[in-house]
Amino acid sequence: MSEQFWVVLLDRRNHPLGRHRISIGTATATLAHPREVYRVAVLGSAVALIAVHNHPSGCSDPSAADIQLTQQLAEAGRILDIPLMDHVIIGDGKADPQGLGYYSFRNAGLL
Repeated sequence: MSEQFWVVLLDRRNHPLGRHRISIGTATATLAHPREVYRVAVLGSAVALIAVHNHPSGCSDPSAADIQLTQQLAEAGRILDIPLMDHVIIGDGKADPQGLGYYSFRNAGLL
């Protein structure tokens, strides 16, 4: 399984307008940049968005790169007035120390 980065575009009521795969990476990493993420959001007339990617290892804890990217996406969203509502990392409940199988930056208070 490879790591993939997706964006869910939202309308003004936070209902999904669509989802778009931004990149497919390797078993341990994928590349995403605010430029690609917000290009899709602008072209899709999104009012807000949610970023989602998986960790093939099953551990949903964010890496330093995940935290940095989330901060960049949030800042780009503030500039463009298309807020990043959440960044969710999908893992496996069995490999997750909290047993959830996912990590939400919003739930963690980082957005």
